Amino acid sequence: MPNAAQIEPGSVVSLWRYPVKSMMGEELNATEVTERGLLGDRAYALVDSSDGKVATAKNPRKWPRLFDFRATFIEPARAAAKIPPVRIAFPDGTTVTSDQSDLNQILSKALNREVALRAAQGGAVNAEEYWPDMDGLDHRDTVTDFTLPEGTFFDCAMVHVLTTATLDRLRELYPQGRFEVRRFRPNIVVQLASDEKGFAENAWIGHTLAIGTAVRLNITGPCGRCVMTTLAQGDLSRDPGILRTAAQHNQVNVGVYAAVARGGSIRRGDPARIE
Repeated sequence: MPNAAQIEPGSVVSLWRYPVKSMMGEELNATEVTERGLLGDRAYALVDSSDGKVATAKNPRKWPRLFDFRATFIEPARAAAKIPPVRIAFPDGTTVTSDQSDLNQILSKALNREVALRAAQGGAVNAEEYWPDMDGLDHRDTVTDFTLPEGTFFDCAMVHVLTTATLDRLRELYPQGRFEVRRFRPNIVVQLASDEKGFAENAWIGHTLAIGTAVRLNITGPCGRCVMTTLAQGDLSRDPGILRTAAQHNQVNVGVYAAVARGGSIRRGDPARIE
């Protein structure tokens, strides 16, 4: 593994937050980073009223339409303040808000399954993941349960970082695939100073990513990908080749997970470097 001095710097080119787990989110110009990641990220989730499990596009057989919905905050999220309500846009363009008394009934009808929108709070909850029949995955053609980090709606870590170098490399390996940021749902996208094409983040694991003057992220491990990356969303068609390429060339990993060592404000254009 290269040492920190050998890993080239870059800059933040996009920031993303997903107010409701597994729905489309919102791109940001700037945001606060707290110990729980980007402020407001995965603040809400739908919970299946029949089994108490969190709705996730990781199990598209059960939840085939979550990517058809987009969630945004009605007002800016602020540190040390209550998380604001969200507005959810439906595929037909209609919207509902989380402070509507009939919200759960509307969402249940739209998803053909009884659900309730909940805010993240204490305690651990479970979700399900479908594993397609594909070489390189831990399981094949089965559904497994997993437990989310206590008090959160994150799958694993609080922050997901991705470089444009990785996306460029994947495009080289599978030119017919559309490797776009939204397929991978990162929080922070970094562009390296050079035009390098490669899985640059692999060398960051165990190091600290410094963004701007304040934020420090401890890079904890690779981000293993799942069936979500293959699903249709917007004008992106279903494409199992997206996941297959990651499996064949980078052990199913795309990007890295991070823990927040020091929070603060970040914005697009901020310098990013490995310490």
